Amino acid sequence: MDYLSLCPLVVLLLCLVILALRKIFKIMIQDQEKSTAGIPPGSHGFPVIGETLQFMLSVNSGKGFYEFVRSRRIRYGSCFRTSLFGETHVFLSTTESARAVLNNESGMFTKRYIKSIAALVGDRSLLCASQHHHKILRSRFINLFSKKSTALMVRHFDELVVDALSGWEHRGTVVLLTDLLQITFKAMCKMLISLENEEELGSLQRDVGFVCEAMLAFPLNLPWTRFHKGIMARGRVMDALEKIIRDRRNETSSHNNNNNNHEDFLQQLLAVDNDSSASSSDHSTKLTDSEIKDNILTMIIAGQDTTASALTWMVKYLGENPKVLNILIEKQTQIAKQASDKPFLELDDLTEMTYASKMVKESLRMASVVPWFPRLVLQDCEMEGYKINKGWNINIDARSIHLDPNVYSEPHKFNPSRFDEEAKANSFLAFGMGGRTCLGLNMAKAMMVVFLHRFITTYRWRSKHREVDIICKIEEWISDSCVT
Repeated sequence: MDYLSLCPLVVLLLCLVILALRKIFKIMIQDQEKSTAGIPPGSHGFPVIGETLQFMLSVNSGKGFYEFVRSRRIRYGSCFRTSLFGETHVFLSTTESARAVLNNESGMFTKRYIKSIAALVGDRSLLCASQHHHKILRSRFINLFSKKSTALMVRHFDELVVDALSGWEHRGTVVLLTDLLQITFKAMCKMLISLENEEELGSLQRDVGFVCEAMLAFPLNLPWTRFHKGIMARGRVMDALEKIIRDRRNETSSHNNNNNNHEDFLQQLLAVDNDSSASSSDHSTKLTDSEIKDNILTMIIAGQDTTASALTWMVKYLGENPKVLNILIEKQTQIAKQASDKPFLELDDLTEMTYASKMVKESLRMASVVPWFPRLVLQDCEMEGYKINKGWNINIDARSIHLDPNVYSEPHKFNPSRFDEEAKANSFLAFGMGGRTCLGLNMAKAMMVVFLHRFITTYRWRSKHREVDIICKIEEWISDSCVT
């Protein structure tokens, strides 16, 4: 057959294909216009994957994953939608939305994290539990964060900080976040499971580090991926915790009471579960080993990672605001004189540190270490004038609220004194709000104030990008009224 005779046929086929494609695209556009009527503005990106690639690029960029949210909020406003990991996500950034979603008085929302986080911390974790399961878990864990436990943590954490700082004076330059991760990790392991063996701590911290690195990775469980490494590390952490629980039960059942003097969260949980005098209702909510392990891992991550990050931001802000630093040094030095007869701080000492507490609060506001709070929509509803469909994910954008000039005057200015007065309702979300408010908020704030006090009254320093350059140790800080 002559090739020239095929040309008209090819042209005809091409025309038919083009017409068919135009028709298909026209129908798709019309359907999309109908389906998006009344819903939040935004983009679903590519089919199936949505804007996941853009999100992952932000995660791995120098600006961090929040840049993905910030750029879209600027483009679309306080309420926008996107598609991540195959699901629709809506971001909201008003105090009214925060109150409605986080207080959840209507019962229309429940907690839900993206797949990678849920797989790594476990579906029995407080972070990922359903609304009913969460209430049961919370009722069991809330007693762990008593005033007595907080007082014990203050003492242990202060001891760790004093020991760590004593080694800084000869090092010249300290990478603050790295050292703080070490301190907070040791503190959490001491508080939760009484783990102090350096070799075991090092092994456990490496694996927890792999888990943290994988939490925002693409959930592709193949050998070369970060997500796979995180999943494998989680398995090793679970094995280690299983052995600790088994050994602890063996100690408890033995007649050697000298081994049963642990003052940690695990001991409290096992003591209640083994208490034969406990009521039937207590035993009906007895925690399984899987629930204990998932939540110990969750508390290690939360107590180590977020606290160390918050402290690093806090030192950065102090380095950039010498007036605030000088006020803080003066006030903390006076408190140090009053407590000079005690080797370590006590919980009552922290009540005197009012300016330091405001300093912590302002640092948490500006840094927004937990930038948004995710929830799953259980039934169709309306938020900020837009339709929100059942099954969508809705996220309260805490960082945008914290930096909203309509909520905070001069929001980008570091000013602890703004908390001389109560913040506007539903505007301070560092620890969440409502029924899922962070259980350890008082303990976390206490740890930050303890570190701040010791750091300020022990060293003169200057910020050096992401590092802290230790200039000199104050040998006689008790006798100084102010250090500049």
